[in-house]
Amino acid sequence: VAAARAAGRAGAGYILSTISGHKLEDVKAGSTGPVFYQLYLMGGRGAAEGAIARARAAGFSGLVVTIDTPVSGIRERDYRNGLKELISGTVFEKIPYVGQMLARPGWLMDYLVDGGLPGLPNVIIPGKGQMPLVDINAALAESAVTWADLRWIREVWAGPIVIKGVLTADDARHAVDEGAAAISVSNHGGRQLDGVPASLRVLPEVVKAVNGQIEVLMDGGVRRGTDVAKAICMGAKAVLCGRAYAYGLAAAGEAGVNRAIEILRTDLERTLRLLGVSSVSELDRSYVNVPRDWEA
Repeated sequence: VAAARAAGRAGAGYILSTISGHKLEDVKAGSTGPVFYQLYLMGGRGAAEGAIARARAAGFSGLVVTIDTPVSGIRERDYRNGLKELISGTVFEKIPYVGQMLARPGWLMDYLVDGGLPGLPNVIIPGKGQMPLVDINAALAESAVTWADLRWIREVWAGPIVIKGVLTADDARHAVDEGAAAISVSNHGGRQLDGVPASLRVLPEVVKAVNGQIEVLMDGGVRRGTDVAKAICMGAKAVLCGRAYAYGLAAAGEAGVNRAIEILRTDLERTLRLLGVSSVSELDRSYVNVPRDWEA
């Protein structure tokens, strides 16, 4: 809710993941800007249809369907810190990590006061109720989305849909054929398939493939305002930025999100001034030196 509020204050949109501990209605109510719902098919089609209906009733601006997580990538840090065991393991499986928690009494107290492990209030399984926060790897493996799914999702939502996770010209054209309003060129922050190209690397071929038929966004690797400028120069309409705001949120709550947005905005404005332009609308390919092998 705090992140959505900060985004609205900054005049930016916000995307809420299905895997959130906050009700989508509360997040939408907290923002003065556009809010999109990022759909994962966790809990099955019935749960997804229920969430889509709630998002529509709450006034969400669009649906973001992520296509690059048929299974979670190997996130080695989570293996080391015991994420799976702490979320869904038995008492005995949690024992090796007790020392880590006791070594951080302040964090542990905040965690307990906040209610402990949250559920997933936006994943209501018909006949069963709210889905608990379970092993994410297993949940994602059971919720892979296909192009066929996109057809019934489009019928249920009946609003603009963004396809997130596109890295090839073929998938970009497929998204156009399936009626997407936009796509996001994304390698999921480099956390899915190891060795895939950077989002910026494949952006030109995707922009060329859609040929202006739908809008192209980009995410993955956005760390500075110069990254935003590069993406726009190379044809992106806008960028999505998750990691920077998440770090700000973890460090200082809503104030941290405000600061993260401020850093990006200030750096982007500085970049525009140094390039000699007064608006992002003036940016084009002439401001970047694109290697020949990047050209589609």
